[in-house]
Amino acid sequence: MSAVPIEYYTYDDYIHWEGRWELIEGIPYAMSPSPMRTHQNIAYEIARFVGNKIQEKGCEECEVLGEFDYKISSDTVLRPDVVLVCNETNERYLTKAPEIIFEVISPNTAKRDEVYKFELYQFERVKYYVIVYPDDLKAKIFKLNGSKYEKEGDFTIESYHFRDIECELEMDFEKIFRRYRKKLNGK
Repeated sequence: MSAVPIEYYTYDDYIHWEGRWELIEGIPYAMSPSPMRTHQNIAYEIARFVGNKIQEKGCEECEVLGEFDYKISSDTVLRPDVVLVCNETNERYLTKAPEIIFEVISPNTAKRDEVYKFELYQFERVKYYVIVYPDDLKAKIFKLNGSKYEKEGDFTIESYHFRDIECELEMDFEKIFRRYRKKLNGK
């Protein structure tokens, strides 16, 4: 009995698909159904917070994007929840590693975000990878040190200063999670 062939796809296939997809080494991954409201709201809060900070600092070469294609290669296209990118000129997709990537975990994407994307972002030299856990109101921050990510810590109410990037910024996780902490505590 012969092995069942695995179909292999590229960016040229990907751009014709309907719905929300990611492509990792030629294998498609559905991103639907849509994320839960808390997931979407936290991603929005992060994007808004970072966008306001870069505007305050006058970092005109940087922008915040949500669910925008990051084309790593012809067979790998990811859609991070939120990115901070600087000096990107391509309108269709990101052509270089963002400064920071934020992934908000969903139960059906946890392994992909914690393992596969972690390794891809590390290999692509994304300076910071932040994995956000909406159920725990926690963010795990990883910083690239050489060619490997090192965990900076778990953040729930603390602030973190993103350094060594085009537009350094301090992120206050108390402000990001405040609204949702009140909901969890029944207030």
